[in-house]
Amino acid sequence: MVYDFPGKENRIFERLKYSMNVQWYPGHMTKAKRQMQEDIKLIDLIIELVDARVPLSSRNPDIDELGKNKARLILLNKADLADERQNEAWKAYFQEKGFFVVKVDSRNGAGMKAIQSVIQEACKEKTERDRRRGIKNRPIRAMVVGIPNVGKSTFINTFAGKACAKTGNKPGVTKGKQWIRLNKGVELLDTPGILWPKFEDQNVGIRLAYVGSIKDDILNMEELALGLIDYLRVKYPGVLAARCQISEEGTAVEVLAAIAKARGCLKKGEELDYAKASSILFEEFRSGKLGRITLEWCGEA
Repeated sequence: MVYDFPGKENRIFERLKYSMNVQWYPGHMTKAKRQMQEDIKLIDLIIELVDARVPLSSRNPDIDELGKNKARLILLNKADLADERQNEAWKAYFQEKGFFVVKVDSRNGAGMKAIQSVIQEACKEKTERDRRRGIKNRPIRAMVVGIPNVGKSTFINTFAGKACAKTGNKPGVTKGKQWIRLNKGVELLDTPGILWPKFEDQNVGIRLAYVGSIKDDILNMEELALGLIDYLRVKYPGVLAARCQISEEGTAVEVLAAIAKARGCLKKGEELDYAKASSILFEEFRSGKLGRITLEWCGEA
């Protein structure tokens, strides 16, 4: 990816690493991991939400280690914002690795109806094992995990619905944890088991910044916008031209200037407001107004 200012990519990454260090200092991370290790002993299935626009970058590698020997379901959330060809490619990718996969949009409920049957399929061995032991109708216990802004809370609320009933503490469950009974067959462990991914690859951090998983206020959004412009021109040529009625020729700075002019982003004295233009660019990308865009293509990430 070509950047207009030397060292810009490194500056963005250093800010990202600083932000992560502030939010997940070692003691906090250790406590969160220990809590998840305790919780996982109680569950049959891990439901992991990833952002369909950045399926690998929005995964925490610790989950695979913590969740080994458990049934696994990956939800490609925000699939409506991602390139459908890439959604299908990533679905096949994860299935080949032994995961069950469902494409969903937890905000409007798309794909949610398919989850129940997939949960049953993913836990079929557990159900049959219970049956052989004479245990009947024991609900499947699932834990929902996902990094910030991937849609975990929205998914739980949509999936559980307003009529969900908290079934109270279960024997052996640490005080304060609540099980949400979705129906007779499935219970969710409502626990704040959120971990950030550890990233040393600066592209992972930048992709997370693009989709809004890292707070904008710790970043230079103008620098970030130039990177997004370069990516879009390579992978989705014509998208910016069509949406903003501009030319995509020239440097990324020139394209951002064209966006600023087209959208009337001006300061006093007719000076272009690059910050405002950058904010508009990200709002339109993140909301899907630029179209369905995936930032991490299967086989290239």
